[in-house]
Amino acid sequence: MTAAAFDVRPVGSRQLAGTATLLRFNLRRDRVTVPVWVAVTALMVVSTTNSLRTVYATPAERADIARQMLTNNSLRAMYGPVFDDSLGGLTAWRIGVYAAVLAGIMSLVIVVRHTRDEEESGRQELVSSAMVGRRAPLTAALLTALVANGVVALLVAVSLAGQGTPGALAFGLGIAGVGMVFATMAAIVAQLTESGRLAKGLTGGLIGAAFVLRAAGDSATTGGTSQAFSTGGGSSVLTWISPIGWLENLRPFAGERWWVLPLFVAAAVIQGAVAYELAGRRDIGGGFVPTRPGPAQGRLGTAGALAWRLQRGGLLGWGLGFLAGGAAFGGVTKGAADLVGDNDNAREIIERMGGQSGITDAFLATMVGLFGLVAALYIVSSVLRLHGEETSQRAEPVLACAVGRLRWAAGHLVVALGGTVLLMLLAGVGLSLGYGAESGPILGACLIQVPAIWALGGLAVLLYGLSPQAAPAAWGAAGLILFLGWIGPALDLPQAVLDISPFGHLPKLPGGEMAWGPVGVLAGIAGVLVAGGLAGVRRRDMTS
Repeated sequence: MTAAAFDVRPVGSRQLAGTATLLRFNLRRDRVTVPVWVAVTALMVVSTTNSLRTVYATPAERADIARQMLTNNSLRAMYGPVFDDSLGGLTAWRIGVYAAVLAGIMSLVIVVRHTRDEEESGRQELVSSAMVGRRAPLTAALLTALVANGVVALLVAVSLAGQGTPGALAFGLGIAGVGMVFATMAAIVAQLTESGRLAKGLTGGLIGAAFVLRAAGDSATTGGTSQAFSTGGGSSVLTWISPIGWLENLRPFAGERWWVLPLFVAAAVIQGAVAYELAGRRDIGGGFVPTRPGPAQGRLGTAGALAWRLQRGGLLGWGLGFLAGGAAFGGVTKGAADLVGDNDNAREIIERMGGQSGITDAFLATMVGLFGLVAALYIVSSVLRLHGEETSQRAEPVLACAVGRLRWAAGHLVVALGGTVLLMLLAGVGLSLGYGAESGPILGACLIQVPAIWALGGLAVLLYGLSPQAAPAAWGAAGLILFLGWIGPALDLPQAVLDISPFGHLPKLPGGEMAWGPVGVLAGIAGVLVAGGLAGVRRRDMTS
């Protein structure tokens, strides 16, 4: 007789056995990454409010920018409609969509990490051999996402309470609601696939599709300047299909529609139920969409070919995103003057970020810089694929063959460094197509960002070469640089602080003067860091 035969607890209780322990374990594992995600999301909201308070200091200025946004389809597609010209209403308009997207990405990473990634590594099978219920890992993963989103909602509500408590609470709950919808969506995808990377990629694609649907719906509905803000869009069918659009239709700070909140709850509950049903019908480690078997005879003859095979899907997804994003921001460039209007403070911030006078060139330079910052996230992710291959022990069989460590690492680094160049070229092509301008100056401006991106990639290589335990610190460096580049100029941080970022030393193109000295120095620094990292990989013991 087995121990289960004497277990008199209800079946549902046995299925959830060990959930509390797994939840504590998940929170301990995520004690660094989750607080960083939460802090970045909350800081985005707070910094946007402070920036708007500085740029649009008077009610008349806020009313003017709100009226202009009602008739600008390109900006409505990027940010959504404006429903109220108060400081809180403009904050919800300016940052709501992107805070929701960030919450969705945070949630999918949490859920996939604690479900499919655990099964793929074999750790889940070991955990399940103890007194752990069948649905406990999935429940603990969803609860971890719920805790993270709950803290985001709390921080947003508290930080914006001064703009109106009902609106602040609605805004925070709406962002958390979007996060939980995508958390349960990721839970379903994790049951269908057998790969954690594929699960993240597919769920990320669904978030992108939700953003596109929302953008298409918002750009298709235009409220004239004579219409009230309450009728200024957000009613398109496409907007209602997207969970991100639900946040807009909740209308924080503009006569909150509290009846929209149950949509988030219903979607999360239904998707969660589907995920639970699927989890109970499959074997641990398996999926409903099995991985396609490879050819009978291997076709990968080099370490570089293997690295390309492992990373090509991710690079394709990033590339499509950069091309589409470039086209979207290129189209918005024509409306940059409308966004600024006669507001000297807004013009000053954009010119500070773009590094020059002339609102169009400054706006283009700002967009190029933002693409460089996002590409820095790609290069860190690509370099740290080495860390993932080593810690999952997939690198050992490769290195046991006639493949040296440097050849193995070099394969991944070629994809990381070369992929960065490809992404910036695609961003430049997208910007040129969207703006309708000659591509040469924009492509050149995008390529100038590459040495700074490589410098951050070199830091990731160095940290990985020193120790696998130190490698994740590269994400902290990337987060700091992203903060300095994105939010630092709006907060008017001292130049000495902004110079911590390698991007702060690049010439601001197009429109500015070219300076080859800083570009060459950054390229040299990147080379030294990569060399130091490879030396560490060659000398240290693997997995230590």
